[in-house]
Amino acid sequence: MRGGASTNLAPVIGNRIRELRKAHKMTVRELATRAGVSTGLVSQVERGLTDPSLESLRRLSTALGMPLFDLFRQDEPDEVAVVRRERRIQVRSPEGGIEYTRVSAGSARLEVLEGTLEPGGASSERPYSHPSEECVLLLSGSLVVEAGGGRHELGPGDSCTFDSRVPHRYVNEGEGTAQFLVSVTPPSR
Repeated sequence: MRGGASTNLAPVIGNRIRELRKAHKMTVRELATRAGVSTGLVSQVERGLTDPSLESLRRLSTALGMPLFDLFRQDEPDEVAVVRRERRIQVRSPEGGIEYTRVSAGSARLEVLEGTLEPGGASSERPYSHPSEECVLLLSGSLVVEAGGGRHELGPGDSCTFDSRVPHRYVNEGEGTAQFLVSVTPPSR
C-alpha cells in the first residue's frame, strides 16, 4: 500500500468512484479536473490498479460531493450495524505518518474514526476544511490541534471540539505515537 486504502480495497474504491462518476454524468476527464488530479490517476483508481493517496481520495470525494469514507461504503443494515475490528476500513498516508480506521458504520450520519499519528507527522500538509462539526479525543501520546489560526495542545484524555469549516489539522510534535478518536457529523467530505 502506498498512501491510500488497504490494497484489498482498491477494487471496491475504484468501482464506487466509477459508479458515482457515472451517476453524476461526468467523464473521467471532468472528474479529474474537478478533483485537481490527472485523468490517468482517475482511470487507474477506477480500474483498481492503484491505491490513491489520502489527499487524492479527499479531492475525489469532494469533487463527487460525498463524505470521504462513503467511497468505501458497502451494504450494511439500516437500523443496527456492527463493525468488527478486523473488517474496519483503513486509510493511511505514509508521507504524513497518519492512519485512520473507520469505527462507525458507513451508513451512519455520525462518522467515528480511530486515528494514529506518528511522531513528526501531520493529518494533512496544510489545514483542511469541510462542512461538519468535529471532536477529537486524545487516547495516548500528545497532539496539537491547529484550528482557526490557533494551536491547542492535548494530553491523554483531553478533547477539542470545533466547526470543521475552520481550516484545521492534527500534528504530533511528541516523541511517541499519538492515538485518538475523531467524531464528525455529518461525515466529512
